[in-house]
Amino acid sequence: MAIAVNDSSFEEVVLNSKLPVLVDFWAEWCGPCKMMLPIVEELSKEYEGKIVVAKVDVDNCAGTSGKFGIRNIPTILFFKNGEVVDKQVGAVPKTALVAKINALL
Repeated sequence: MAIAVNDSSFEEVVLNSKLPVLVDFWAEWCGPCKMMLPIVEELSKEYEGKIVVAKVDVDNCAGTSGKFGIRNIPTILFFKNGEVVDKQVGAVPKTALVAKINALL
């Protein structure tokens, strides 16, 4: 299951992770974000133990969203060793995210 992350837990969960991290920046009111929700949850189960899957609600985490320049949602950032290594903006098929995850592993 995806981990809900906020401004105060982002560093611990995402930046300090020993595993690669997929971070889904989303909002409750965002239609495309709701389309991505089941895909992100599936990935969190399928890649359990291989990656960390986190979710950031942009309405409640303005600091983190601003720090990473999130202007459009959904935006998914891929982190490895505390650094952004890839990015996906907008709703995409699961296969697009799987390809990016596999490139991290």
